[in-house]
Amino acid sequence: MSHKLLAFLIGLLLVSALGSYIYYRHTVAAVPVDPWTLVPNDAALVLTTDDHPTLVRHLQESQLWDNLTSVRYFQQVEDNLTLADSLVGGRDVVLRFLGRKRVLTSVHVTAPGTFDVLFQVPIATVREYRQVRALEDALRRDARYQVSMRTFHDNQLVTIQQRNTGASLTYFNYRNQLLISANPTLVEAVVLRLEHPDAPTVAADFGNTDYLTMPDTDATLLVNYRRLPQLLGVFFRPELEGDLTALTSLSRNGMLGIRLAGNKLELSGFSNPETARGSLHQRLRGQPAQRLQMAEVLSLRTALLVHMGVGPTSVLREPRPATTDSLSQLTQPLLDSLAGQFSREAALCYLAAPSARVAPGKLALAYCATPERTGILLGQLRRATGTTPSFERVGPYQIYQTGVPELPARLLGPQFANFGQPVVTQVGNYVAFGADAATLRTWLTDIAAREVWSRSPVQVAFLQATAPLARLSVLLDVRNAWNVLLRAAVEDRRAGLLRNENLFKRFPQMAFQWVPATNENDTAAQYYTQFLLRHPAIGPAVVQAQGSNSNDAVLTFKTALTSGPALVAVPGTRNAGVLVQDAAQVLHYVTPENVVAWSDSLPGPLVQPILRLRRDGNNQHLLVTPTQLHLLNERGAEVPNFPFNLPDTVQATGMVASPNQGNAATRLLVLGGDNNLFLYDTNGQPYAGWQPKRMEFSLAGEPQYLSVNGRDIIVVPLENGYVYAYDAQGGLYPGFPISMGARLHSGALVERGATLRRTRVTMVTQHGERVTFALSGEIVSRGRVATWSRNSVFRLIPDQNKASYVVVREDDRGQLAVFSPAGRQLLSRRFLTSGLKPVQYFNFGPKRQVITLTEPGPGNVYLYDADGRLISGRPFPSSAPTISLDYDATRRAYQLYRVTGPELHRTLVPW
Repeated sequence: MSHKLLAFLIGLLLVSALGSYIYYRHTVAAVPVDPWTLVPNDAALVLTTDDHPTLVRHLQESQLWDNLTSVRYFQQVEDNLTLADSLVGGRDVVLRFLGRKRVLTSVHVTAPGTFDVLFQVPIATVREYRQVRALEDALRRDARYQVSMRTFHDNQLVTIQQRNTGASLTYFNYRNQLLISANPTLVEAVVLRLEHPDAPTVAADFGNTDYLTMPDTDATLLVNYRRLPQLLGVFFRPELEGDLTALTSLSRNGMLGIRLAGNKLELSGFSNPETARGSLHQRLRGQPAQRLQMAEVLSLRTALLVHMGVGPTSVLREPRPATTDSLSQLTQPLLDSLAGQFSREAALCYLAAPSARVAPGKLALAYCATPERTGILLGQLRRATGTTPSFERVGPYQIYQTGVPELPARLLGPQFANFGQPVVTQVGNYVAFGADAATLRTWLTDIAAREVWSRSPVQVAFLQATAPLARLSVLLDVRNAWNVLLRAAVEDRRAGLLRNENLFKRFPQMAFQWVPATNENDTAAQYYTQFLLRHPAIGPAVVQAQGSNSNDAVLTFKTALTSGPALVAVPGTRNAGVLVQDAAQVLHYVTPENVVAWSDSLPGPLVQPILRLRRDGNNQHLLVTPTQLHLLNERGAEVPNFPFNLPDTVQATGMVASPNQGNAATRLLVLGGDNNLFLYDTNGQPYAGWQPKRMEFSLAGEPQYLSVNGRDIIVVPLENGYVYAYDAQGGLYPGFPISMGARLHSGALVERGATLRRTRVTMVTQHGERVTFALSGEIVSRGRVATWSRNSVFRLIPDQNKASYVVVREDDRGQLAVFSPAGRQLLSRRFLTSGLKPVQYFNFGPKRQVITLTEPGPGNVYLYDADGRLISGRPFPSSAPTISLDYDATRRAYQLYRVTGPELHRTLVPW
């Protein structure tokens, strides 16, 4: 072969390889992978998340996070995350890796009594791919682990195994989708699933439905009701499988959006009806949804209620078998007549059991429109069967024998089986069948004492939170049902149930409901499905309905609020969190969803402002009361070593914190009254020279704590017109004190620089002059802002970020004017009341400046723009000296946070 021909063939080979690569990159790899095509068909549940920081925040705010982290499974996950962080030399690497990726978590029953989980995590960038490879390489080098690879159907699977325990993890990378599971069979199932790309996915019935695009949705859950009894069978005894299968046969699958806020976890969406013959849906199809109206006969001992809303209950009955038994032939007409009396609603009710060793009492309840006719038919049935007419009286009610075994199943269908020789009683329009007389006796005792749901505010509020009309409702009171759950659980799961009792009891009220479509004959008709997990709203506040324009969200507390709202920035949310204190000196944190997440009692009134610190990767709240310093974590608990107790003679009037400097402890400058200053750090270390440092004159305004080129500088303005600058040891900096040439009555604005000479401080004197000086002790500039008189008071008001400012002039006749730094008058207003008015300045960018004036007497706050126009044309009621304001760019409106008595308002103000 000639060299020219060889070179030509090699070139052709290279061009073909390059073409194949380009085709793969731009044709195959460029097509995004549908993650649902990678989920094995036997999945019972599939959880989808795409905003993990927000999900974790909601779990923390609802106090579920602490419960979850105590579960052994989640502790193992946390240990693995900590190990991954240590191997790659970072912090929260895995959580940051997940970020806002769309992650699918599917649950599969892999063996009798066993389930496993399959995770699907996308890799979005080359950097993330390198992170995965770096973690794998680190595990290969770690002697505690063994990393191996094997080929399965032409695909490489990687297994990571712990040498000491034998526990392993298998993962498979398919087109930058990581499939991870502790069970290698699930990863292999994904590979087998890829061999049939045209097969319908587990989510095929829901098309392009994506609840994650809806606001306030934390996750979505796909439920395969056909597989659900198998999954529940992992936890509950085998004899319950038939009942579980019957209940879940209303739907075949469902897609639900998950919302977690405050005292409830809500899953809502749609489910497709079950098409299998003999299913519960086929029995109830076409029946109207009904209200749960039997609250007046539901005892407060009720643990579990299975409620069916129907037309006539006869649709629940099985076809009548042909019998030759003389007794059956005699009673069958009576049974048919009796069954025809029941309509609208029927329910199975389980009562609380004193222990897990005792079977719970069971009732069958049914509504009858004509109770007198029903009583006559029950009497005729007793005579026909030769049953004794004697009865037992409980209050005004009577308990009779029925004489017919399994009578509830004969009248109401197979779901009401296992009653043996039942007893019966009537309460108003309801007939109750009991498995034994003791159960009915207990139930009737509660009915006679009016200890029923309709008389319980907690249960009424629970029912009001559920769907008003439903075909099937399953209501669970975990506190009453705890022993029932323990008895129903398989032996291997009881220990885990007891170990995680706090998690299960976090939401003691649970409701699972299916509401039929209006037109069930439509082939696309679906059930509206709602799962509600709730704990009673026993917190310090309740949410009021919004106004007609939905611009004002109100949270009403039981005690009047005394502090202005302090905003807490929460990443990824449109609204901010709020910290506010009430008259009982309790500090409350209100989430962006307008729910009180935690409350913490303080030993005194809050001295604002509240400061935010970032320590150990977590946000913390630094605040002061007259006698103590407090540092609270994001869940409202004091961090270690706090609170700090101030000396007995000190009444704190304010606090200033040093700028964050890496891992160094934050310094805290406390204003102690009587012109005293104290300096500590967050480790509890007091600083010499500041215990206390007594100033010779009263403070004009808040000191400034600066850090310039690694040096601490504390700038202290005094009312006599002198400004001091101290170091952390209490020594004066050269060039200080410096005189402003007139008295001072407010703080300063700092323009930070790299050196002392480039760091500028601006103040306004009582002669109306703006004075700027450098920290080297030199006055840089001086200029007049406005004219002055003996009765005028000038104040410098910085914006919320302390980056710009306005100047306020106020006299004793109620006249207030606001000026720009250049001296241009922005607005002027005369008030009826005298005294200094709280003024705030907010700067959200060009043409979005807001000046707020609060008049404490009438309790009004006025919002003005930079041109002096009153925003919204009216004041807003406000009983606190300050408000908080935020700007919502998506809605081109301001969010006004204000307090009026016991109410916290979040008002949307267009501009």
